[in-house]
Amino acid sequence: MGLEEDALDYHSDDPPGKIEIRTTKPTNTQRDLSLAYSPGVAGPCREIATNADDAYRYTAKENLVGVVSNGSAVLGLGDIGAQASKPVMEGKGVLFKRFADIDVFDVELDLEDPDAFVDSVAAMEPTFGGVNLEDIAAPDCFRIEERLRERMDVPVFHDDQHGTAIISGAALLNAVELVEKDLEDLEVTFAGAGAAAVATARFFVSLGIDSENITMCDIDGILTTERAEAGDLNPYNREFASDRPGEELADAMVGADVFVGLSAGGIVSPEMVRSMADDPILFAMANPDPEIGYEEAKSARDDTVIMATGRSDYPNQVNNVLGFPFIFRGALDVRATQVNEAMKVAAAEALADLARRDVPDAVRKAYGDQPLQFGPEYIIPKPLDPRVLFEVAPAVAEAAMETGAARTNIDLEAYVERLEARLGKSREMMRIVLNKAQNDPKRLALAEGGHEKIIRAAFQIAERGIADPVLIGDEDEIRSTAANLGLEFDPDVADPSSGSYDRYVETLYDGRKRKGVTRTEAEEMIRESNYFASAMVESGDADAMLTGLTHHYPSALRPPLQVIGTAEDADYAAGVYLLAFKNRVVFLADATVNQNPDEAVLAEVTRHTASLAERFNVEPRAALLSYSDFGSVDNDGTRKPRRAAELLRNDPDVEFPVDGEMQADTAVVEDMLTDTYEFSVLEKPANVLVFPNLEAGNICYKLLQRLGGAEAIGPMLVGMDKPVHVLQRDDEVTDIVNLAAVATVDAQRR
Repeated sequence: MGLEEDALDYHSDDPPGKIEIRTTKPTNTQRDLSLAYSPGVAGPCREIATNADDAYRYTAKENLVGVVSNGSAVLGLGDIGAQASKPVMEGKGVLFKRFADIDVFDVELDLEDPDAFVDSVAAMEPTFGGVNLEDIAAPDCFRIEERLRERMDVPVFHDDQHGTAIISGAALLNAVELVEKDLEDLEVTFAGAGAAAVATARFFVSLGIDSENITMCDIDGILTTERAEAGDLNPYNREFASDRPGEELADAMVGADVFVGLSAGGIVSPEMVRSMADDPILFAMANPDPEIGYEEAKSARDDTVIMATGRSDYPNQVNNVLGFPFIFRGALDVRATQVNEAMKVAAAEALADLARRDVPDAVRKAYGDQPLQFGPEYIIPKPLDPRVLFEVAPAVAEAAMETGAARTNIDLEAYVERLEARLGKSREMMRIVLNKAQNDPKRLALAEGGHEKIIRAAFQIAERGIADPVLIGDEDEIRSTAANLGLEFDPDVADPSSGSYDRYVETLYDGRKRKGVTRTEAEEMIRESNYFASAMVESGDADAMLTGLTHHYPSALRPPLQVIGTAEDADYAAGVYLLAFKNRVVFLADATVNQNPDEAVLAEVTRHTASLAERFNVEPRAALLSYSDFGSVDNDGTRKPRRAAELLRNDPDVEFPVDGEMQADTAVVEDMLTDTYEFSVLEKPANVLVFPNLEAGNICYKLLQRLGGAEAIGPMLVGMDKPVHVLQRDDEVTDIVNLAAVATVDAQRR
């Protein structure tokens, strides 16, 4: 219930939904508007009227996909209708944009008649560069796709059929290699006879499986020729009817080399796995519960069992997001007329090949430093591997060109460079941190545990496996609030007002007894949640802490500074924001702590911020900012960042480039650095921006976030002896969860 409530909040926050349309050309002047609309728009209209292909040149058609559904088979919800399917179709659009930078119009058609549906979609051909059919019930989905492919001159792709087929096909290619079997000799059993199962079986035949070796089962048992003759099967799954002995799924699995599950959870037993051939391959893809659990299948027998599921919490996830964004990307970029079988096979082979290669450190780090290496536990690439775009899209484009499906030919080497330019940075950094946190959760003290936002965040943190949260506050109040919110979890609560916490009192007293704190005062102070959380971390009972949601930043920071203090190599803490734009990431410091730092403090803050950037796999290039460029103004204010830069350049332990003082635009505009100030140490724009005082840093990050469209992560506190992060008073649940992930990764590093 808590998750559903959060999901409703997520979708209803202004603006409602998950997508919007933005202009890609300037619209600031009367001339801009004249070019965008009347009279200027008449020119491209005339060109397209003369040559229809010019629509790809003058409009957004070349990067626009229609995600179309009638809502007749939506996820596990069934036939909920066109209107109710809209959140899913918008979500599909989000995935297209995030992974392949493809724009989407979602189209929900309230049509049950497949002929009317086909007519409506076909009539929209002038709008789209491609059509992704989604969540349409079988067997209508087969007929609809077939007829649209015949009528339309743009790619039509039903992802529920072909997405699973392509990704599981890639997994099959690698699994067969590992168990040293031949495709043409494999005996394959399917549980499920719907759209995905039929399409996957057909695709496996395209890969080299003998169709005579495929046995397909539905809820009534094996699809037999007798059932086909009796009219018990539809025209699409009857092609996999067989005369195999037996009636049930258990019979069909005896001696099978491969099991493909696209049915329901829990229908396969360990005994059925043991009845399979040597070194069996199981793709149990029912979601959320597979046909047999991962551990259950692996432990069913002593030989090699290669297992894949549809779940992200086990190895070898068959995830359609590895397919459709990149298939459409390649198809759109050669203006393909269809997604043919050769293009699908090319996608599967590219994915299989990618899984066999050495995995870059950046990808390993994104998944919590897992030992990702080709083998039974790694036969499919990870969705966050950026190389998927660079491998699958070109393979699809090449296959389209070779088979004549492409309207235009492209230079594949130059194409890869174009694809690299499409990768944005806005959420990529946070996904890296979240995955690393989930790999090794740490104990996280949440100082303001009674606040509703903190409780909701703690539920998400625990549910997503980001950390093990400890809510600090009144236990009865916390549990009552959690129950009222409908959050079904048993929170770990530490109540400073009850129980004996003498060890924390000692920790606080030992650290502050020569700072004017008596033991009696320490006993009183420990009842305050910020001091309690700080002592818990300092004592080793928690690995990290978050605070600040209900306090001003300075008052929230004071207890951890007093109890935990700064690191051995640090005299000052600092607050850093990561700002992610579409094509770049910058770290801003100090935006929260030091009001008027001198050059020594600025130098130290720069070092710590550069170290933080490296944890995000960013090579730091630091600029000490001012309103002056390299001595153009000389006073106490401009000398401070200038001297800080000199201190850093003269430090033999500083290995990153640093320069200053310089104006902000000089620091981030490459032409100004390389042309006007060619002497600068920075050969590329800075990504670590250090401000001369707190006012400048705080003002800048808020303007960039609110007006510049940057996504802010932070503030992240650097320079502390143990992981402490201070929230902003207006932070939402998502901000808290993100900073919890940052704190966990910080604790992992230490």
